Amino acid sequence: MYKIPLKLNPTNLLPLAWLLLLGSVWGSTIIITKHIVSTGHEPLGLIFWQLAFGALLLSIMARVQGTSLPTSWVHLRFYTIVALVGTVIPNTFTYMVAAYIPAGLLAIGIATVPMFSLLIALVIKSERFDSLRMLGILLGALAILLILGPEADFSRQGIGLFMLVALIAPFFYAIEGNYLALKTPPNMDPLNILYGASVMGLVICTPLTLATGSWVDLSQAWTSVEWGILANSVLHVIAYAGYIWIVGLSGAVFASQVAYVVTLSGVLLGIIILGESHSSLIWLALGCMLSGLVLVQPRKTVRKIKASH
Repeated sequence: MYKIPLKLNPTNLLPLAWLLLLGSVWGSTIIITKHIVSTGHEPLGLIFWQLAFGALLLSIMARVQGTSLPTSWVHLRFYTIVALVGTVIPNTFTYMVAAYIPAGLLAIGIATVPMFSLLIALVIKSERFDSLRMLGILLGALAILLILGPEADFSRQGIGLFMLVALIAPFFYAIEGNYLALKTPPNMDPLNILYGASVMGLVICTPLTLATGSWVDLSQAWTSVEWGILANSVLHVIAYAGYIWIVGLSGAVFASQVAYVVTLSGVLLGIIILGESHSSLIWLALGCMLSGLVLVQPRKTVRKIKASH
């Protein structure tokens, strides 16, 4: 019998270890999000501080790297769109529903990003139809139907409606991914994309936060909620930077496997930290979603991008 050689060396293990760490960090932000919305803070106020802390950290990283932020009209328009579809809009809906949906269901919902991405790519004809990948989308849809179904434990608490609203966030993340793939200006540093989007996000979010009375005052003595806001901002930057690094090291196809770790870690951390429990239908939905993720993965090798150093 032919045996597949398995080479376990530091070169092979480093990307895998980083993938597991990155996915766990990403999944932990779901748990922190549930905690920081528990006090009733308005979404725009929380998004403002996430952008502010993120922009500060990224400005320090840019200074250390000696890189400058391109500010032409084309770049400013690009940052603005990325800020809207990648942060302001999706995070608003996530914060709106996080207090009403278990972390495990939020994690399962996030797993629909690759499926929405493929659907959007098919509509704009940047991807070709593939029957196996379409089957993956159908499995993802089945997972959502199982969560929304009348036999699921959470539907009796009105979770179904909140779950539908929660899917708005991954839909906009999918729009962002397709927009980045098609419209990123040449010679852009990936970290500069996030830096520019954070700055433009602040320009958009600040007047909206003040006009709607959504301001979150951090001048008082800090509790776990305020520290959670800071931690969530830093972890989002780490997750994004780590994702870009692993794409540059091992390619976009390998890096896309982080979706599995994010979903599983969100579900497991919800059980361990928040004491959540799920019905058999929810576990079946998780299985369908993970199976769908396997099928929607790209089948061809994707060109690696240069990671930031």
